[in-house]
Amino acid sequence: MKIKRNVSSSRRKNRKKHFNASSSERRIRMTCPLSTELREKYNVRRLPVIAEDEVKVLRGKFKKSEGKVLSVYRKKYSITIENVQKTKKNGEQVQIPVHPNKCLITKLKLTKSRERILARKNKLRGKKTKTTKEQKIDSKMTEVD
Repeated sequence: MKIKRNVSSSRRKNRKKHFNASSSERRIRMTCPLSTELREKYNVRRLPVIAEDEVKVLRGKFKKSEGKVLSVYRKKYSITIENVQKTKKNGEQVQIPVHPNKCLITKLKLTKSRERILARKNKLRGKKTKTTKEQKIDSKMTEVD
């Protein structure tokens, strides 16, 4: 049963929306999960990829390869990474595009706008995560004692 009436579950409509999405919508869809260290530091799970972020490929032929993001190509929903390339028959090196969902951000390029985004998201997450499981257990233990 459908829960949200204003969200379409039609494959045809979703594909149309995906391929006709604006650049700002594509930016939001092209997010990468952050590494555990960055996740703990910034209290954010995913961020849109930008050029000069350091990324690790998690799935596919180039699994475990790491490098800087050279370009973000929103029209094709792909990014090119420094060490992800193949050699053509004439010896020329060609970059292989990778979808951002298959990557993990290991090092962020911090810009002013990105710092504002991180601060805003951290502020929102801070409100939601005031009571953790550990705090609940501790409070129950003090009641028992």
